[in-house]
Amino acid sequence: MEEQYISKLHPVVDYGAGVFLLIIAILTILGNSAVLATAVKRSSLLKSPELLTVNLAVADIGMAISMYPLAIASAWNHAWLGGDASCMYYALMGFLFGVCSMMTLCAMAVIRFLVTNSSKSNSNKITKNTVCILITFIWLYSLLWAILPLVGWGYYGPEPFGISCTIAWSKFHNSSNGFSFILSMFLLCTVLPALTIVACYLGIAWKIHKAYQEIQNIDRIPNAAKLEKKLTLMAVLISVGFLSSWTPYAAASFWSIFNSSDSLQPIVTLLPCLFAKSSTAYNPFIYYIFSKTFRREIKQLQCCCSWRVHFFSTDNSAENPVSMMWSGRDTIRLSSATKVENQGDATR
Repeated sequence: MEEQYISKLHPVVDYGAGVFLLIIAILTILGNSAVLATAVKRSSLLKSPELLTVNLAVADIGMAISMYPLAIASAWNHAWLGGDASCMYYALMGFLFGVCSMMTLCAMAVIRFLVTNSSKSNSNKITKNTVCILITFIWLYSLLWAILPLVGWGYYGPEPFGISCTIAWSKFHNSSNGFSFILSMFLLCTVLPALTIVACYLGIAWKIHKAYQEIQNIDRIPNAAKLEKKLTLMAVLISVGFLSSWTPYAAASFWSIFNSSDSLQPIVTLLPCLFAKSSTAYNPFIYYIFSKTFRREIKQLQCCCSWRVHFFSTDNSAENPVSMMWSGRDTIRLSSATKVENQGDATR
């Protein structure tokens, strides 16, 4: 076996990393399967933008199924399994699903912004066909970036700690070809989508702030205002969770570009990698915290072996776990309508 595929970590650390990934894989598969099951159960009621939430769950499950078993087995083997072929496969899958998740979050932010700030007639133009085309574009865009290292622009290779594979950051140190790939990827797959997400949610936050200012009698419509604040916070947390998980890994990777890979201890490169992989498990918990309906659906879901999946306590509500993210426009309209009603009452 090549030395680059032998673990540089202590065996105890390898076992710990494998256990951590196993837990993340289980949480990711169970949680996102529950999201998909809920979406399927009410498929006829799904709004077109909600398909992006489904796509995000698909990407998270895809990463957990296609990558984590190989990573867990390699960690417990104290060496990477499969050599160059499995290394390229693992890195390609990670790049594919990572870019897909990032672009899906970007699309969700843009559509959320458009829905919140547009009239009902304009928001209805966002049809399911439009969103399906957008999702197709996201997957093709992600696939394009994932296969570029296979055709000579960029490289795939093992991580410095030996039991995972990704973009071979250290090979770009003295390579203009590699550096151009990293720069382009960083701008088009990271910086621009992240800035777009931040700009959209800042715009939504400003819209909510203006809506609150327009509410003259807050006691009459507390639920509308609270729901708008809740759904925006949920959408922001989903994006922040993903970006926060991947930022330490990005920082460590860029350090490897301009410095020797030996300049960082193997354990230092391992921890950001594990933290990044944990991003696939967050979203169902965010849905669970913010959606009473999702908590109810979780309790109602039954596995084929007849046991129920319980997370915490549950209660009933008319809200929906996914559609919460797209109802901001109606909430703000309700606030404005109430203001007009209040003014009409005052003139009588």
